[in-house]
Amino acid sequence: MNYLNMDEKKLLPVVLELNILLADYNIYYQKLRGFHWNILGKNFFDLHIKFEDLYNEAKVKIDEIAERILTLQHHPVSQFKEYIKMGSIEEVMPLMKDVEMVKELLGDHKKLLVQMKLILTHAEEANDEGTIDMIGAYIRELEKSSWMLNAWSKSTSDHLDTSMIREA
Repeated sequence: MNYLNMDEKKLLPVVLELNILLADYNIYYQKLRGFHWNILGKNFFDLHIKFEDLYNEAKVKIDEIAERILTLQHHPVSQFKEYIKMGSIEEVMPLMKDVEMVKELLGDHKKLLVQMKLILTHAEEANDEGTIDMIGAYIRELEKSSWMLNAWSKSTSDHLDTSMIREA
């Protein structure tokens, strides 16, 4: 029964790309857990908490993405060997410096955002408002997390673009 009232052929690319996002989020989640467990140094308290927040957010998204795939009447990919094959995010050894961890995560965020925007393109073509709404919120949240991690990695003497600020 097609309760979605959408063209199933147009939904197939949405489902395929959602499965890739699911793969990426599972690898990202595990990377965050590894960083959380292995962080050392003066930034331990800040990053230990931040990594935990990020992996808890990722865990929720993993479930929501899988449930969206099910809502679209397909089975989500659920094996790690498939995630590794499908995903663009790569596993890394978590024994690295805090600055390297943050740089790695910012690179992953970039990949996740590219994948999300690809999903939006397909979802718009399929008139899939549910996926558009979900992914739009994910983009907003990930962009904010990226801004925060990027700000953490800056020096206190760095500045953002000031071209929009007028001097009094």
